[in-house]
This record gives sequence, structure tokens and C-alpha cells, in this order.
Amino acid sequence: MTDSATGRFEKSRGRMADGFKAIIADSEELLSAAVAVPGEGFAEARKKFEDKLQRARTALVDASKPMIAKAEETAAAGNDYVRANPWTAIGVAGAAGLLIGLLAAKR
Repeated sequence: MTDSATGRFEKSRGRMADGFKAIIADSEELLSAAVAVPGEGFAEARKKFEDKLQRARTALVDASKPMIAKAEETAAAGNDYVRANPWTAIGVAGAAGLLIGLLAAKR
């Protein structure tokens, strides 16, 4: 049960990271194309954009570290609880399944 939750989290995290990476890659491509455009004001804007892009890359890496650590900690706590109280976990899962089944049957 915990493995599937961890797997879903990893997939979601991967999709989010891929989205940010695509944005950064597109921004770098735009920046490369902007190098050919002349103009002093444009050069200053390009420099500011480059700085912001670098900060975004750093922020992405820094922001993902605590999120990953917290998710791993939560998954480990859930795993420990289920191993310590298997019948309680089965009861809660059964009640949740029953509730979902009742809600789905009403539709």
C-alpha cells in the first residue's frame, strides 16, 4: 500500500520536475535566440532574464529537497503505523472502500 503511494508520488514529482525542466529549457532556447538581436536595452533585458533563469534553476533544486525529505518521512511513518497496527489499517481501508462504494452507487 505504501509502495503504491510512494510510486504515485514519485510519478507526480517526476511530471512536475519535467514540466519545470521544459520551462527552463524553453527559456534557455529563447535566450539563445535573443542573443542575435542587437540593441543595448535588449542586452540589459537579456541579462536580467538570464539571472532570473539561473535563480529559477537553483530554486527548483532547493525547493525539491525538503519536499522529497518530508514525503519520504511521511511514507516511512505510514509504513511503520501499518506494520504496527495491521488490523486497524485493514479496518480503515475497508471503511473507506465501503464509503466510496456507497457514494458511487448513489450516482
